[in-house]
Amino acid sequence: MNPPVMALLLILSLAIFSYSAARRWALLRVGTAEPRFSVRSLAELSKRLRLTLVYGFGQKKMPTYPVAGIAHTFIFFGFLVLLLRSVMLWGRGFDGDFDFWGLLAQGSWAASGYSLTKDVFSVLVMLGAMVFVYYRVFSRPKRMTLSAEGLVILFIIITMMLADLLYDASSIVLDAHADPRSLALRYCEPASSLLAMGLAKLKLSPIALHILQHTGFWWHASFVLIFLNLLPYSKHFHVITALPNVFAASDLPRGTLPIVSDLEGRVEREEPLGFRTISDLSWKDMLDLYTCTECGRCTEHCPASLTDKKLSPKHLTVALRDHLYDSEAHLVPDGLVALEDLNTFNAVAQTPLKIGGDPPPNAYFRSAVPVKLVPGILHPDVIWACTTCRACEQECPVNISYVDKIVKLRREKLLVDAEFPTELQKPFTAIETQGNPWNLSKRDRPRWADDLDVPLISDRPDARIVYWVGCAASYDERAKKIARATVKLLKHAAVDFAILGEKERCTGDPARRAGNEYVFQNQAQANVQTLTESGAQRKTLLTACPHCFNTLKNEYPAFGGHFSVVHHTDFLLELVMQKKLIPKKRVSATVAFHDSCYLGRYNDIYESPRQILASIPGIELREVPDWNRERGLCCGAGGAQMFMEEQNDNRVNNKRTLQLLETGANTIATACPFCVTMIQDGLKAADKEEAIASLDVAEVLERSVL
Repeated sequence: MNPPVMALLLILSLAIFSYSAARRWALLRVGTAEPRFSVRSLAELSKRLRLTLVYGFGQKKMPTYPVAGIAHTFIFFGFLVLLLRSVMLWGRGFDGDFDFWGLLAQGSWAASGYSLTKDVFSVLVMLGAMVFVYYRVFSRPKRMTLSAEGLVILFIIITMMLADLLYDASSIVLDAHADPRSLALRYCEPASSLLAMGLAKLKLSPIALHILQHTGFWWHASFVLIFLNLLPYSKHFHVITALPNVFAASDLPRGTLPIVSDLEGRVEREEPLGFRTISDLSWKDMLDLYTCTECGRCTEHCPASLTDKKLSPKHLTVALRDHLYDSEAHLVPDGLVALEDLNTFNAVAQTPLKIGGDPPPNAYFRSAVPVKLVPGILHPDVIWACTTCRACEQECPVNISYVDKIVKLRREKLLVDAEFPTELQKPFTAIETQGNPWNLSKRDRPRWADDLDVPLISDRPDARIVYWVGCAASYDERAKKIARATVKLLKHAAVDFAILGEKERCTGDPARRAGNEYVFQNQAQANVQTLTESGAQRKTLLTACPHCFNTLKNEYPAFGGHFSVVHHTDFLLELVMQKKLIPKKRVSATVAFHDSCYLGRYNDIYESPRQILASIPGIELREVPDWNRERGLCCGAGGAQMFMEEQNDNRVNNKRTLQLLETGANTIATACPFCVTMIQDGLKAADKEEAIASLDVAEVLERSVL
């Protein structure tokens, strides 16, 4: 007990931390406003608390990497348990008998229960930390950021736990010094009492034991505060920011991009349409940057990174975070946001860098000078390599968003700077003029069904189902077969449906994901008006395209389009279960199912297509080990990549196709017309086009039913 020293330690360490936290808070406030929650909505508050419990305290995503996940869970819960211990030790710096006013009085059930919990978690935390020491020193996985900082933090964690056990063990020996035989394994302090028994065998003097006791006490009490002060300046800042970041996550349907209001007005006022400079990020975007653990799970599952593109979600986040920190002096002079300095910063940042007309040679680099994010901090290829598949967001244990940031970076380059891949110009123009990215005539849209007697909604306004065919199935020869199979099944089940025909237009998904919000909004408004006039708000919209499905279901409500939307796999499975479709013919095939990103990771539809396939006689389903369902690799078509050339010869669709071929299946099934095309191209590249079939689930079901 040394009250002056403890008081000085607490005052100095907490004052320094308060200063550091204030700096980070001031920098966060530079971010643009972004309403995330309303305290008036009890339902929303309840939802956010539930998400925080599940993903934050429940560590839901940690077990996806079993060993590292369990180790992290040990450390996380250990710190929660030992926080009470740290406060107790600080109290004992003033009063040696401090025990929370009798709550943990020696001999009480509460004290015994906490001592047992604390003792067990001290050991578990050390074990968890040693797992990460092994990863950093011996295993060294490529996904992780390996630095001396990580080892320093692990050293602090391990020695804190040892110091705590040493403090208890030496105290136990001192209490029993008069009678060493009284030392025995205590159920409430198993680790401490075992260590005490070892110390007793050394026959240390009371003075030596007091030295060990004080060493353990001050080491733990001090290094907790040292650790706290390291957090705001390291990647371990997530210890503080992770729970708030999970709590403040977007409440929009997963992966939905928020609407950009008043596009024309923003252009006239020269306001950013996306991310131009670091100050354009919202406070939540900056909180994401603070929260990155640099674990690399995002990059390890990113299809662009896996195929050697310049995009690495982890490095993108770290590059933006480092630039944010480097820009602190410009953004938050003297800890306060000065408006005139911020305006100057933005003015400088909007001036193109003089770099010889070429983008920076590296994908990411740091700069303390105010610059455009692209190409100043991020190579243009970084933002244009993204397939918007959300694998990064699926893997991130702290729920950082990536796709929305990349789309905002694209939006600024495309709409403001007019800098984007030249291949996108034709589909953008075609969507605007013809309502499809292939620039084919509007009148040709319904011709895929000329011989099928498919009714138009204008002829059957009371039809219960509106079949939204989509551009691919309307114009692409391969995808037309999916639409025809779907229609034949609907007719066989006597479903009352109709199509829009020439009135249907592209949903605008490729344009929006590529950053062309202007084209998307025009398409959305036109389609919502058409659907409303057709009475679709009283019907069910059926579509076989996951991109159309996601846009109609999750993004059109922002434009007043509130429709009941169902994907054809869910709808067909319901017909099978109702015995309206009976798979009776045997289809002898081993089938590997490929999950569409916009069906699975965006909308959690994994089981319906598998259940349909499992209901077909003769089908043997096979999964790609470690790369199925929410971890399925993207086909490479999303984010408008369908209409762009890849940045190298290592194509995403080829990699995915090889994964599927490794199952030994003779048929690859999917539930997306874009995926079918990409997999078919992958089969061509592997010279397997004749041997392996690439089919939609509806086509496989048709073979068994009809």
